[in-house]
Amino acid sequence: MKNFFSVKDVENINDLLSKALKVKANPLANQNLGKNKTLGLIFYNSSLRTRISSQKAAYNLGMDVIVLNIGNDGWQLESKDGVVMDQGAAEHIKEAAAVISEYVDVIGIRCFAGLEDRKLDYSEEVLQNFIKYATVPIINLESSTLHPLQSLADLVTIESNKKKVRPKVVLTWAPHPRALPQAVANSFVEWMKEADVDLVITHPKGYDLAPQFVNGVTVEHNQKKAFEKADFIYAKNWSSYTEYGKILSTDQSWTVNQDKMSVTNSAKFMHCLPVRRNVVVSDEVIDSENSIVVEQAGNRVVSIQTVLQEFLKK
Repeated sequence: MKNFFSVKDVENINDLLSKALKVKANPLANQNLGKNKTLGLIFYNSSLRTRISSQKAAYNLGMDVIVLNIGNDGWQLESKDGVVMDQGAAEHIKEAAAVISEYVDVIGIRCFAGLEDRKLDYSEEVLQNFIKYATVPIINLESSTLHPLQSLADLVTIESNKKKVRPKVVLTWAPHPRALPQAVANSFVEWMKEADVDLVITHPKGYDLAPQFVNGVTVEHNQKKAFEKADFIYAKNWSSYTEYGKILSTDQSWTVNQDKMSVTNSAKFMHCLPVRRNVVVSDEVIDSENSIVVEQAGNRVVSIQTVLQEFLKK
């Protein structure tokens, strides 16, 4: 694995999952593996779980960590080639990526979608340029279209809680007052298609995800029907892909509540957090014994530590 941008960088998902479960069982087993190595974390956007879990994972491996907040701690970076840089950004990613590679051994980057220009967001300009110009491995801490560390954590969570070999997993759209990217949903679908699960996606009409992610996946527009006999319910909002970045519905009937959960196979409830209570999910569901959102968040340490180990063992 040269970089960790998406599931496509993983040679064998079951092998990576097996390694992740070992990390979860014994997080300090390789605490000297990263001695004299440094993880550089670059944030274009705010973060809670990603920032803390990444640093914790690095410390578990004996690594040092440098955190850079673009726009606050460092220069604004230009990502387009051939630009006359007489406005805004003071430094180009070409130099920045190469220079940062001189200082650290692995680079993690978080850069969200702008939700205005679909072509630009789906080109993944920032991450792809860092991959092009850096000389050390790049980890996607969440990009415009993907969040693979969350998805690996989700896979570990499902594997740790499943009661049958091939569980039914439902990804459900939920309402939200703000327009959110498709990154978590895209990535979850991409990883679940490679996993041993029966995946169903449910959302209102107009909220179809990009075709390259949902091809071959069952989509059910009746949410309660989709929930029937499910083993895991994963709630997440995303804005429209076809009418890019728009909120087409705030229908509160899509909130995950106990009535809907009652038709499942005593399903575990999942969400990547942060979550808006009583908008995305009711208190009674997220506070229930079947809610595994905190464990899921804890597995974010497991996911990035597993990926870091892959790079450090080379």
